[in-house]
Amino acid sequence: AQELQSLTPSGMDGLKFRAKHGFVGLAVEQKEFVVEGMNEKGLSAGLYYFPNYGRYPVYDAAQRDKSLADFQLVSYVLAECSTVDEVKEALSQVRVINIDPRSSTVHWRFTEATGRQVVLEIVNEMMNFYDNPLGVLTNSPGLEWHWTNLNNYINLQPGTLPEHNFGPLEPKSFGHGSGLLGLPGDFTPPSRFVRATFFQLTAPQQPDAKGSVFQAFHILNNFDIPTGSEQPWGKASANVPSAPQFTVACDIRDQKVYYRTMYNSNISCIDLKTINFDNVKYQADPLDETKEQPVEMKVIK
Repeated sequence: AQELQSLTPSGMDGLKFRAKHGFVGLAVEQKEFVVEGMNEKGLSAGLYYFPNYGRYPVYDAAQRDKSLADFQLVSYVLAECSTVDEVKEALSQVRVINIDPRSSTVHWRFTEATGRQVVLEIVNEMMNFYDNPLGVLTNSPGLEWHWTNLNNYINLQPGTLPEHNFGPLEPKSFGHGSGLLGLPGDFTPPSRFVRATFFQLTAPQQPDAKGSVFQAFHILNNFDIPTGSEQPWGKASANVPSAPQFTVACDIRDQKVYYRTMYNSNISCIDLKTINFDNVKYQADPLDETKEQPVEMKVIK
């Protein structure tokens, strides 16, 4: 088993841990910062920005041997745990820290192979775990706030509203889906949470895992943020990547990680069952060989 170590504000001298389970993840900035992934036991984990609401314990150099950087928590959990209960136990033994005080805090989502999911938020230096049967999470505010906010949308329903006369007028729906009039369409985390909730709850049951994965990507297509739409008028740069830079769907029962990137909308898949983790070292490979969308040319004869 390979030994890994967490960063601290003073360098690579934090918590050491030996990987019990092999995992595959997608990282940002550097290979240690895995933000979404799954291990060979079917445990999936991801992190989401949590600005202005989270507060970690202050870094204490005297406790650096149990200090774990927030952006390495996903790697730690995937290497150490196979169930949600194991996640709770493992994290009770560590101090989650921020290695750069300028960075936003984050919160995390963990889903085990049975489908059980919990969310971790560290507020006022205290860990809070929430069972999340809804299975939806976005950025700030906290999960319980998002649940409360759903009370504002109890009028929403799938399908088309029935005709309803306004006195002598007989208005009719312009088209299908009028039951969701009022569904928020902006890119803020609260609005994305509401949309994700309704899209998930109204998604039809699929006959197999692959169908569920592709349906997940259809849902997640609604959360692509076009470059420039979050910037002030005239301030958008063509070199600034859109968000999200990649989209992931995990088959937790068959241990497959599917993803696409902002540069390549074709879906790629990594089958963890085909990896001999005893022979594979911790490594990083680029998601895109080229930052250009491949196009399949069709020839008309």
